[in-house]
Amino acid sequence: MLERKSGVALWRQIADLIRSDIATGVAGQDGRLPPEMELAKRYGVNRHTVRSAIAALEQEGVLRSEQGRGTFVRRRKRLSYPIARRTRFSAGLGNQAGSTRTRLIESAEESASEAVADNLGLAAGKPVIRLDTVSEADGLPVSRATSWFNASRFAGIDEAFGEHASITKALAACGVTDYVRKSTTIEARHASADDIRLLRLSAGAIVLVTRAVNTDSDGNPIQYAESRFAADRVELKIESD
Repeated sequence: MLERKSGVALWRQIADLIRSDIATGVAGQDGRLPPEMELAKRYGVNRHTVRSAIAALEQEGVLRSEQGRGTFVRRRKRLSYPIARRTRFSAGLGNQAGSTRTRLIESAEESASEAVADNLGLAAGKPVIRLDTVSEADGLPVSRATSWFNASRFAGIDEAFGEHASITKALAACGVTDYVRKSTTIEARHASADDIRLLRLSAGAIVLVTRAVNTDSDGNPIQYAESRFAADRVELKIESD
């Protein structure tokens, strides 16, 4: 049901409805969507609104248009990313991608917020190092993450990440050779402006948000991370070890 006074543009709401309807079979067996006029009637909006929604989904890579033939769903299989006791980006994707990389967007030392401090077992306001990263598979961004580390224990982890382009290797450079996932929470929401820019999404796209705590072999929290995955590109698979 459309919410015309919600503050969310109608074309964004239509884009979300098309995403949802693709999953339930609105496209034909050849992947073709119904004509724009039919979609406009289906959703109770004008053709221009449907066209704007389709344009956004094309930009995001969900749909593609063929001159004279219509609009088709891109049959691109989602990457399956495991959430397990030992979660690692490159290892988790395995042979699903020909190449993977994680690049640093920004790093800074800052005072821990209450949420960050609580998850790292620190007092609020203690210094932490923040790393903002984007992870790619075959050149396509699939997730962005913000990670925090205790600055007194992991001084220099930003430089180590800059050298190795890997959280695992950066932690090893700081003396942590193994770590495990203590907890993960997952939710879905609309992409923020930064999500759209860094993950190359369109306005109104959905991201899966994980909040995770990793601990060392003694059970001490070493990393708190908030990650955003492009929902049309990645599915999260919960695994038990």
